Amino acid sequence: MSHLTGVQWPGTMKSKIFVLLFFGFLLGNAVFAKQEPLTDNTITDQVRIKLSGDQIVKGGALDVEVKDGVVTLSGQVDEPKAKDRAEKLTKKVKGVKQVVNKITVK
Repeated sequence: MSHLTGVQWPGTMKSKIFVLLFFGFLLGNAVFAKQEPLTDNTITDQVRIKLSGDQIVKGGALDVEVKDGVVTLSGQVDEPKAKDRAEKLTKKVKGVKQVVNKITVK
């Protein structure tokens, strides 16, 4: 029967501490890593996806232009609530700084 002594415990403890510190370091880098700003092309794509998937906006026919995070919406919709909803959805897209709503109601 082997007897465990206190001498063996510090070795396992050291490896556990090392593993915890290693994963803590990786997690810290992932959380605090500098986020690259989104490109205008990425914002354009995300806005188009949001608008085209919305049942009120039905945004496939709307034009979306982005310059330095400022999104300009243009085109025509059937109802005023669709115009307002398009602006609201666009503001929720990550990277959008401002929305210029030039959408007209038919």
